[in-house]
Parts: sequence; C-alpha cells; structure tokens
Amino acid sequence: MTVIDRTPVQVTRCFELDRHRARRPEGRDRYTITEVAVYAGLSAHTLRWYERIGLMPHVDRSHTGQRRYTDRDLDWLDLVGRLRLTGMPVADMVRYAELVREGEHTLAEREELLSTHRESVRQRIAELNSTLEVLDYKIDLYAARRRASERADAR
Repeated sequence: MTVIDRTPVQVTRCFELDRHRARRPEGRDRYTITEVAVYAGLSAHTLRWYERIGLMPHVDRSHTGQRRYTDRDLDWLDLVGRLRLTGMPVADMVRYAELVREGEHTLAEREELLSTHRESVRQRIAELNSTLEVLDYKIDLYAARRRASERADAR
C-alpha cells in the first residue's frame, strides 16, 4: 500500500510571478493563441513549436480545433519565459517539462536540474557584475577626462 504524505508544505510566494499574473484579464480562463502570444511576448509559431517539442504539452482545443489556453498554461509559460531568460538550454527545459509530467516521483531530479541551472545563473551574474565594474570604471574615466577638457577649454 502506497501512502502519500499530504502534509502542507510552506513555500515562499513568488511576488514577481504574482505581479505577472495580475496582467491577465479578470475572470477569464480561456485564451486564444493570439491572446497568449501577446501576453507572453511570443509568436504563435513559437507557441506551436513549444507544443511540438513537448515544452507546452496538452493545450486544450475547442470543438473546431482551435487552441484554448488556460491560466495554468499561462503560469507554465511564465516559468518557461523565466528559464529562457536565464539562458537554460531548450533541451533542459524540455527535460524539466517531461519530469513535471511524470509526476511526484521526479521531485528530486527536478530539484537537481533547477539547482544545477541556478548555479550556472549565479556564475553568469558574477561574470556580468565583474564586467559591469569594468564598464563603470571606463565611463568614470571618460567622464573625468571630459570634465577636465571642458574646464581647460573654459579658461
């Protein structure tokens, strides 16, 4: 007999995702591909491609075959957009989607995949901060030279 632990888990809210959800029309839970494309900042072609590769699976269809996205689909697209923004390879995003579909027994593997990616994001942020420091130095240097030149010209 399998026992499932249904103890509530305390998770910190993600206010950034909540803020993004607030952009959705109030009281709706069905969206056309055009509406979703505008919402997500993606083309309809990209949304169809996401479906084909397994990144956006199981999109409902109307009786005429038109895609009908739900708020849950939009939540998923919000996450996919964030993963894209961090530079996660498409293959890893597809793997993550597969793990989610496989169910609860893949929690450890999902955690590992995201933890590994988080570390690469942190490394990239450190590289960008270092590069930003160099840019700030050069900008300050040029600004100081320009001011000195303007003072000399004013005399």
